[in-house]
Amino acid sequence: MTESIPFTLVGALPVLGQGLALGLGLIVAIGAQNAFVLRQGLRREHVASVVAFCALADALLIAAGVLGMAQALGQSPGLARALAWAGVAFLTVYGWRALRRALRPQQLQASAQGAGLSRRAALAQAAAFTLLNPHVYLDTVLLVGSIGAQQPAALRPAFIAGASGASVLWFTALGFGARWLAPWFARPRAWQLLDALIGLTMWLLATLLLLRHALPPA
Repeated sequence: MTESIPFTLVGALPVLGQGLALGLGLIVAIGAQNAFVLRQGLRREHVASVVAFCALADALLIAAGVLGMAQALGQSPGLARALAWAGVAFLTVYGWRALRRALRPQQLQASAQGAGLSRRAALAQAAAFTLLNPHVYLDTVLLVGSIGAQQPAALRPAFIAGASGASVLWFTALGFGARWLAPWFARPRAWQLLDALIGLTMWLLATLLLLRHALPPA
């Protein structure tokens, strides 16, 4: 299940793409962390520091999850299939919830008003929104980690790069493109379309995980 396969660029690209799609599907959502990054972008206040912190924190959590889970799976082969099935279930339910959200209009708004923050205060708030959110450990460490650990050892770095790259792309766009993206995020229709795309992507990833890792080989 985690056999050693030589690294090749052609073999790594699908794995990188899978990590990127999974990372984007999990991170693109209406929540406190995204609203805070958007707020800092609208205020043009410590944007680079906040974006860098959020992206780096995600990358470290993803790497820790993948490498830690890989070690656990190596010690318990039966755990690999169990976690694969758990991942299939989680992605299926997550996709279903995203499709349900697509039926209910939502919007993400962050006011540029309010008192300014020092760099230290801004980073402290970013840390709180990132590390005190229990979902970050379920999504980023356990789910992404268990799926990434299913990859052959030589391809795990590509998966980590893809999933981490999703965070870099999202937070960079959200922070530095806030003034252009804010009107788009305030449109419920835009989030409906985005949630529909996320739901279908999660179901596709669940199917791939089921076929490649959850089912016994023929």
